[in-house]
Amino acid sequence: MYAVVNTGGKQLKVEKDTIEVVEKLDAQPGDLVSLDVLFVADGDAVVTDSKSLAAATVTAEVIEHFKGEKKIVFKFKKRKGYKRLKGHRQQQTRIRITDIALTGGSKPAAKKTEKPAPKAEVKKAAKPAPKAEAKKVEAAPAVEAAPAQCEALKSNGERCNNKAKDGSAYCGVHAKKYDA
Repeated sequence: MYAVVNTGGKQLKVEKDTIEVVEKLDAQPGDLVSLDVLFVADGDAVVTDSKSLAAATVTAEVIEHFKGEKKIVFKFKKRKGYKRLKGHRQQQTRIRITDIALTGGSKPAAKKTEKPAPKAEVKKAAKPAPKAEAKKVEAAPAVEAAPAQCEALKSNGERCNNKAKDGSAYCGVHAKKYDA
């Protein structure tokens, strides 16, 4: 049984208990991650139906993060004396495929890690605000939130799906037409 998964903008053919190298994943070593399934083949059975693939899962364990092989970046303009030589090493993750399941197999439980409070919030808490400013904040009227969706109607009668701009009821496409 093998599957084709999408990760890091690339497609990868994986089998159970194989070790693969992918673009860096946002997970700690030892965590389980679930990969997007595009195709599953089990012997003669081939699954490409989107409804069946929604239930399929590919689970992988993160082994390590590392930098890939060095790539040379050379810029050059002829007859101008312009030459620049740089190198780049891509961040990558080594994963082990632990499970390929066609029907809602065990999805990895996301580990909740407590993030420390941002430094800006810590500074605000340490410095008490003057009382006069605190009263002004409480007395300020509530600001209306802009609509989440553009109010413009398309020619076929459907509503525009774009997000409305700040201070307007329309998106950037329709604001010039209707707000004028």
